[in-house]
Amino acid sequence: MAGAVTVPEAYRECERITREQARNFSWGIRLLPEPKRQALSAVYAMARRIDDIGDGPLPAADKLRLLAEARAGAIDPAAHRDDPVLLGLDDAARRLPIPLAAFGELIDGCEMDVSGRHYESFDDLVDYCRCVAGSIGRLSLGVFNPALAPDPLDRAAGLADALGIALQLTNILRDIREDLQNGRIYLPERDLDLFGCELTLLPDGTLDPCDGALAEVIRFEAARAWGWYDRGLGLIPLLDRRSAACCAAMAGIYHELLARIAADPTLVMGGRLSLPTRRKVHIATRAIARPGRHRG
Repeated sequence: MAGAVTVPEAYRECERITREQARNFSWGIRLLPEPKRQALSAVYAMARRIDDIGDGPLPAADKLRLLAEARAGAIDPAAHRDDPVLLGLDDAARRLPIPLAAFGELIDGCEMDVSGRHYESFDDLVDYCRCVAGSIGRLSLGVFNPALAPDPLDRAAGLADALGIALQLTNILRDIREDLQNGRIYLPERDLDLFGCELTLLPDGTLDPCDGALAEVIRFEAARAWGWYDRGLGLIPLLDRRSAACCAAMAGIYHELLARIAADPTLVMGGRLSLPTRRKVHIATRAIARPGRHRG
């Protein structure tokens, strides 16, 4: 979009990005009233921009330079009035207490990816998840319920952080094969060693099951993710009904993905698992009727 951008145009662009590139999250976002929907779309559009830099094909030095520019833009979006995503983010942050500094944590996590960091322990992995996804939970909280959001150390922010970690752990289990193809391993080294598992690809491009050891690792990590869901879902009763429905829809989609992965880890060894659209519609519809009920 060239030239001067109006705020309505900026939000339309943010909503388009979210709808097309954050499809699981968009099912929840569309349940919000318009002012919150626009604000959360701006948050996710900025997060997508940052993720795309970290996941893109550029050399590491170029990625780090672009991430530094994104960090500056997220902290002071008002300085970029010709950028629709930053214009939308600036307007959203003026209306709602969105903790823009949390984008810096997301960028810290992306820099870990660029550096090729491996994770020795589960605690190390949680630190990464807190950066790349707990930050999004806390940013979202500023949109969902402003009265709960100002203090990053308060109970609601901690629950939003926990739910973000749960969703990211689900992503990691879903994307083991794709990440390995891109040279990234997120599963903790200690856990792989515990089960005698080495992540490798077979000639046909599928993950080596290591005589069943990989399935055991996946179930082991899924059990840990359930604990983060159990804590993070405590956020939903603290939210207004529409925000609770949004949160329940997003969490419900990932919760079901995790359940399917835990039930049959082979589903992620040959491709990328996703839920059918009709199932996502069902989860979103149920979230509207019963925002506090995510299972089933």
